[in-house]
Amino acid sequence: MSREELKAHIEVLEKAYEFSLSYAALGAEREEASKVGGQLREYLSRADAALRALADDLGGLVAAEGLEPAGPYREMIDVTSADAARAGAAVRIVLAQETISSQLIDNLNASSHLRALLTDLFLLDDVV
Repeated sequence: MSREELKAHIEVLEKAYEFSLSYAALGAEREEASKVGGQLREYLSRADAALRALADDLGGLVAAEGLEPAGPYREMIDVTSADAARAGAAVRIVLAQETISSQLIDNLNASSHLRALLTDLFLLDDVV
């Protein structure tokens, strides 16, 4: 994974998170009840793809970018990859639901796994 790919994944996740925040504020009981409900699954699906890529490919960042000393970067990447896998599980269980309410999205947004991942990514983005 390159810096550009990392930044692209972060951007996808930021946009999905921002969209989810606005969706949660709607108070919709069903996604069909909202004009933006159809977009919700699209944002979450993109986020899921980004999360899978981060969980699977983030380790290549150290080698691809020649980051030194490699040890601290690898340790942080291991943490971030695990957080991406956990956040991805949360996103996928939401996507598996027949209908997605604002409350469900609010709970997803409050997930410690998702918040930890976003913080990890902001830190990595700053140091890389």
